[in-house]
Amino acid sequence: MKLICNARIRTLNPAQETASALLIDRGEIVAVGGDELLDSRAEKFDLGGRVVLPGLTDAHIHLQYYALGLQKIDCETSTLEECLRRVAERVKTVGNDAWIMGHGWNQNQWGELTAKTAKNFNGDLSGKSLWPSASDLDSIAPNHPVYLTAKSLHAAWVNTAALKLAGITSATPNPENGEIQRDEHGQPTGILLETAMDLVSAKIPQPSVDAVVESIRAAQTILWKMGLTGVHDFDRRICFMALQQLHQRGELKLRVVKNIPVDDLDHAHELGLRSGFGDHRLRIGNVKAFVDGALGPRTAAMFQPYLGEPENRGILNMDGEHLFEIARRAADVGLAMTVHAIGDRANHEVLDAYEQLRGYERAHGLAHHRHRIEHVQVLHPDDAARLAQLDVIASMQPIHATSDMHMADRYWGERVRLAYAWRTQLAHGARLAFGSDAPVESPNPFLGLYAAVTRRRADESAESAGWVPEEKLSAREAVEAYTIGAAYAAGTESRLGRLAPGCLADLIVLEKDPFTCPAEELLAMQSSATMVGGEWVWRSA
Repeated sequence: MKLICNARIRTLNPAQETASALLIDRGEIVAVGGDELLDSRAEKFDLGGRVVLPGLTDAHIHLQYYALGLQKIDCETSTLEECLRRVAERVKTVGNDAWIMGHGWNQNQWGELTAKTAKNFNGDLSGKSLWPSASDLDSIAPNHPVYLTAKSLHAAWVNTAALKLAGITSATPNPENGEIQRDEHGQPTGILLETAMDLVSAKIPQPSVDAVVESIRAAQTILWKMGLTGVHDFDRRICFMALQQLHQRGELKLRVVKNIPVDDLDHAHELGLRSGFGDHRLRIGNVKAFVDGALGPRTAAMFQPYLGEPENRGILNMDGEHLFEIARRAADVGLAMTVHAIGDRANHEVLDAYEQLRGYERAHGLAHHRHRIEHVQVLHPDDAARLAQLDVIASMQPIHATSDMHMADRYWGERVRLAYAWRTQLAHGARLAFGSDAPVESPNPFLGLYAAVTRRRADESAESAGWVPEEKLSAREAVEAYTIGAAYAAGTESRLGRLAPGCLADLIVLEKDPFTCPAEELLAMQSSATMVGGEWVWRSA
C-alpha cells in the first residue's frame, strides 16, 4: 500500500473536492481524506504541500507519428530560409539513399508572395501565403528524396527526387480528395495537398514494429513529464502492433485508447471488434473518418468561400449520407464513430449524419454510443447547439485556437465568432474532451490549458483580452476536459478522471496550483512526479 500525504489534492470529485491524503492499494485509490489516514501502515510519500491532480489525458494524439517525429527535422520556423538551413544540415549527416524527413512548416508564417514570385503560379496569387517549392529543396538536397509535412498534416512539400520516385509528372491526375499543386505550365510545384500526399508517402520505407516500439517507449517519459497519464491515439496498424507488444511486456505505462481508421472498418466488422474492448491499459476506441481537410492549406470544407479566394470552399471528402452509411455499419457491430471535421460545412454534414445515426440506434435497439467530432474548429450558427442535442462529444484542441487565430481571421473573417467555441459548447450542454493533435501541436497539456483560459499566444501581453475572449474557460473547466471529459469519451469515467475511492491511481504532482496561479505560469509548468496505476513512472530529481 502507498499513502500520499501532506498534499493539496484537487480530486475533481464533487462529493469531496479537496483532500490532503490518498491511500492506494494494488493500483487503486481506496481512501481519500486527511490526517485520519496517517496511521496507515502503507509506504508514505510526504509531498510537502505540493498540488495533486488526476492524471491528464490527451484525447487526440498521433502517438507513432509524434514518437518518430522526435527524430525528424523541426520545420516549424519563422522563415523559409531557416527551414531550408535545417534541411541542409540534416543532408550532411545521412547516407546517400536516405530519405530526408521533417515536419511542422507553415507557409502562412513565411510572409506573402510578391508579384514577381506569384507569376509562376496559375491565377493572381500576389499577396497570398508563400508556398515553398521543389526547387527550393533541390538546391540543397539534389540527390536525397525529401518529404516534409506541414504543421496541419494536410500538406506535404517534396523535392524533385521525391516526385520522380513517385512518378508524379504534369500528366499525373489529381487523386480523389487531393491536389497536386502546379505552376502556370502545369508542372508539379512540390506541394501536395490532402490525399495527394499519399503518392509520395507510399514510397517511403515504413518503420518496423520494433522501431515504433522503441520510439513510443522513449516518448512515454516525455509525456509523463508533461503530466500525461493517458492518450487517445489515431495512428494505424503498426502503432497498434507496437502498443500490444509493449502491453504484453508490461512496458506500456500510458493508458491508450486505440481508434480504428475507417479504411479498416471492414476488418473490424469481420472480427466483431467493439468500442471498449480491451482493458484499462489498452482498449479499442472508435472508428475514425475524415470529412474535410484543414485550415492551413485552406482545404477545410466551408459553406462560403475563404476570404480572398472566391472559388475556394475547401474539400469535402464525403457528405452526411455517405458518412451515415459508414457509421451505420460500425454501429451494427458496436463501434462508435469519431469524425474529423474542421470547416462549418464539414461539421454540418457530420451532425446530419449523427442525427440519422441516433435515429438508427433507437430504431434497432443499439447502444447509444459516445460519438465524437474531432476538432469542431468552426460552426455555422444554426449548428452551435446540435452537438449537445445529439449527445456528441466535442473533441477539441485548445492550442489550435492560438496557433491558428491569425489564419482564421484572415480566411474566415466574421465566422471566427464560432471558431474553437468551447464556452458556447459548454453553455449548450456538450461535453468537451481536450487534446493536442500532436505532432501538429505540442502534446504539453499545460500549453493547452493556457490557451483555453487566456486565448492568447505565449508572446502576447498578459493585459490582452485574448482572441474571441467570450469563448475562454475557467481553469477548472479546462482541466476537466483533460480528465473527466477524456475519460467519458473513452467510457472509463467510473475509473479514471477523478481521485476517488474505486478509481485507478493515476495522478500528477505539481509545484503550483493551476486553478489559482497566474495563467502565465502554466506555460512553464510540468509534472514533478507522475503515477499510473499506483506506480511512480516519473519523478524529478
